[in-house]
Amino acid sequence: MATSKRSGTSSGKKTAAHVSTRTKGGRPPRQRHTQAKAAHRRARTSSASSSKSTSKYWSHHVMETSDAMDLEKDIFKTGSAEEIAQSLKRSSTRSKRRKGTPFQSAMSMLNFYINRAGRNLPKSRKSTLEQAKRKLREAFGRAP
Repeated sequence: MATSKRSGTSSGKKTAAHVSTRTKGGRPPRQRHTQAKAAHRRARTSSASSSKSTSKYWSHHVMETSDAMDLEKDIFKTGSAEEIAQSLKRSSTRSKRRKGTPFQSAMSMLNFYINRAGRNLPKSRKSTLEQAKRKLREAFGRAP
């Protein structure tokens, strides 16, 4: 019985697959990623210190530049739930740029504000805003 040798496996030469790990930039992957991370870190630290408060939260940008409704200035800072509900109703019924009904638009803006504040919202303020939801439902003739 004759045994056959496998061709090409016993030689000590490297194949083309081993050489291709250094094609990008001439550095192995570990070094490429380390350099990229360091450059990203440097870019973040220099830009973050200059504009930290302006670009911190995307939700703040949405509240400022949303094209859905034109809200009255500082409406969520007023004390009364009735005032908040009536203002949201006025804004949503006037708006021609909304996608849903006026009720949906007003309620979603109120929910967005509540969710945006999250755990930082004091309990008294949250209860006022939850009461504003009930008043908004009443203003639009919806069941509570």
